[in-house]
Amino acid sequence: QVQLVESGGGLVQAGGSLRLSCAASRRTFTMGWFRQTPGKEREFVAAVVESDTNPDYADSVKGRFTISRDNAKNTVYLQMNSLKLEDTAVYYCAARDGMWYTNSAREYDYWGQGTQVTVSS
Repeated sequence: QVQLVESGGGLVQAGGSLRLSCAASRRTFTMGWFRQTPGKEREFVAAVVESDTNPDYADSVKGRFTISRDNAKNTVYLQMNSLKLEDTAVYYCAARDGMWYTNSAREYDYWGQGTQVTVSS
């Protein structure tokens, strides 16, 4: 089992920035972020494998969000810049042990409790 603890959500004005953090109780191969709004399915935001190379991003956040990980701390970060109203959601940290990459939510083994990000006009 892996416990994931997220932090860093909050309220920010459009165009602003936030940084999310997720600390895991042990290392996993892939760590990522998903988000969800009421009535919608959880959607992929970004993910990165253990080597911290070739991070993957949803088209909607490319160029604005940056994912990174610190393996020494078993922590993954999501730097969110130029935030838009449509970025408002509950953001979930996720991790999986399987040694192949995927951005499908159903393939992730472990989930954090979620942290609210609200972007205001």
